[in-house]
Amino acid sequence: MNHDSYDNTYIAGILNSVKTVAMVGASPNDVRPSFFVLKYLLAKGFSVFPINPGHAGKEILGRTVYASLADVPQPVDMVDIFRGSVAVPGILDQILRLDPLPKVVWMQLGVRNDEAAARAEAAGMKVVMNRCPKIEYGKLSGEIGWTGVNSGVLSSKKPLMRQGFQSFGVRQK
Repeated sequence: MNHDSYDNTYIAGILNSVKTVAMVGASPNDVRPSFFVLKYLLAKGFSVFPINPGHAGKEILGRTVYASLADVPQPVDMVDIFRGSVAVPGILDQILRLDPLPKVVWMQLGVRNDEAAARAEAAGMKVVMNRCPKIEYGKLSGEIGWTGVNSGVLSSKKPLMRQGFQSFGVRQK
């Protein structure tokens, strides 16, 4: 697969099918991007398992932090990687030991490892690199357009308003 650009239907298909996310590199520091993304995904109804060996056993936003992917108490649909590109092959080794395998390996903005992506795809997983699920969700839902950002998505449909952060139907419950 060409990972230089992604079709909106590919990303939307992932965001609509994923319910559980393991976030490798989650931070309890409320000014770190991983903290914002974790908070956002929780608000959108995803179940997120923070992974950070330095904070294992503690909590981030009420969610128990795990030392490794193997410690997560249930299968996950997606692994979201908030680590540098050089760490990805080792993280993928951990992912490939999970049973069942996640559906998706997602690498955050600035994170790309084509070799690891090819290995993940060969194992049957979808891969997204150098993208943020928070940004992609906001773009596809039209949500970021409310803040003056051109999302590139036009719709005449009235947004479906829900409690908490607004949710505009990328994930139909």
